[in-house]
Amino acid sequence: MLNVLCFLAFATLVLGQTVPAKQNRIVGGGLASPNTWKWQASLRVQSGTCYNHVCGGVLIRKQWVLTTAQCVDHLVVSMVVLGDYDLITSENSREQYYAVSAIYIHPNWNRNLADGNDIALIRLSSDVILNSYVQLGTLPTSSQTLSGSVCYTTGWGVTQTGGLYSAILKEASLAVLDYGTCSSSTHWGSVVKPNMICAGGGTNAACTGDSGGPLNCQVGNTYVVHGLVSFVSAAGCNTINKPTVFTRVSNYLPWIQSVSTYELFNCKHNNTCSATIMAIILLLLW
Repeated sequence: MLNVLCFLAFATLVLGQTVPAKQNRIVGGGLASPNTWKWQASLRVQSGTCYNHVCGGVLIRKQWVLTTAQCVDHLVVSMVVLGDYDLITSENSREQYYAVSAIYIHPNWNRNLADGNDIALIRLSSDVILNSYVQLGTLPTSSQTLSGSVCYTTGWGVTQTGGLYSAILKEASLAVLDYGTCSSSTHWGSVVKPNMICAGGGTNAACTGDSGGPLNCQVGNTYVVHGLVSFVSAAGCNTINKPTVFTRVSNYLPWIQSVSTYELFNCKHNNTCSATIMAIILLLLW
């Protein structure tokens, strides 16, 4: 299949300095090795004959991609690409392209990122083929903690705030901060909630364009997707004492399970389903 990306036509949204910045990407770090982060997804929006990368995501089941709500709330994501490494070069032997069949946004999401619940699920048009380039991401258990974990955020994007995008998938090592430190007045204060994870706050960070991408933390011999890139400081992606903030995936395991297991209706309005409607149906059936 042809590479239908028109490179560098990315969406960029930045909020005021007192609130988080949307649509984040990688600052610092280095190029990822090919075939390292096999669950990394690229979310695309159509513009004419082009399909432009706007956000990251995580393949968690053969037909399901996890991302953040901000990526699908105001953007019409119509394609998901798995197995991509170089956004410019067509790699037909490794890339898989899928149309979006349905989108489910968390019922408690609103556009104030500081309120949390920045999470969504995308159902693909058909099952992904698992191979040496594409595999499922591992979700955390509700009891797992991040103490002592080595974590990486991954994505394509700017190498510094306001800089140029990277065509090659990047990775950056981030140290996880405890909630007490991150929610202190010297860091994010009350902006950060317990359903979030803070990591970084120095040289390495997520930045413009990589919302929805994973925070991969090593647990034993496995990398587990503990977070989804949600926001950074509008003062700069790698602002000191303003670590990248991620949606805490373990907080939403019941919701992920309910949506991906009990899909009870088809989505017709902008391919977007309200998880609130699903919850009502499940309660009626109960």
